[in-house]
Amino acid sequence: MEKDEEKLLGRRFIELAEASETQNRYTYTDFLGLAELDVFHRTLREIHHIPYALFGGHELCERQMVRFGSSEILGYEEDFPISCLKISASAPKFAETLTHRDYLGALINLGIDRKVLGDIFVSEKCAFLFCEDSIADFICDELTRVRHTEVSAARAEQIPESAIPALTERSVQISSERIDALIAAVLKLSRNSSQELLRSGRVFIDGRLCENSSKAPAPGCIISVRGHGRFIYDGLERTTKKGRLSVKIREYK
Repeated sequence: MEKDEEKLLGRRFIELAEASETQNRYTYTDFLGLAELDVFHRTLREIHHIPYALFGGHELCERQMVRFGSSEILGYEEDFPISCLKISASAPKFAETLTHRDYLGALINLGIDRKVLGDIFVSEKCAFLFCEDSIADFICDELTRVRHTEVSAARAEQIPESAIPALTERSVQISSERIDALIAAVLKLSRNSSQELLRSGRVFIDGRLCENSSKAPAPGCIISVRGHGRFIYDGLERTTKKGRLSVKIREYK
């Protein structure tokens, strides 16, 4: 993200936070990607006194909205303006195997801005999309095809457990708890390759950009590596006889 874009986005966060405070109402951002969430976290020092919450429709969503305001201050509750849609093949027997890229491409081809779309969870012959309430009816009316497959979209009360990405637990051995060593072991890369990922701004810890290769993440952190996926770091399990550290992680599949 360019510096000018970061400044504009930071000012937008401040405007929304101040509007919530002065107008006594909840205010919301659009869905934010990792780079935008990092800008938000860096802007917090200027609006730290205004309560906020992050949510993307499900606890495992990577793309999230920020809501400014709280029930304690405003005196009422309000849900995030997020809809869950199920996109299903009209004739499942003849449907193609569709990917996240296929569903997203079909939505963008309708002229929909990426910022109003959240995460897409792909299941067998269908997908579940989180989107802003304001665009949900349009998607239900206009989305009729993904690649060569005819589809229909309808509102869903919630995403079923079968469509939620599974977390696979495993142990990896590292020489130290530095983030570069951890990424190298988890992704099966060389140490130099993991350091390049950090230098190129592709590593985020709990939504915050990390470029410091010597940083030691805390247990429970969600580590996202653009282009490679993400995992939860659960911390030290034991020290091996050779002095290496065995740590636990949970990977999103």
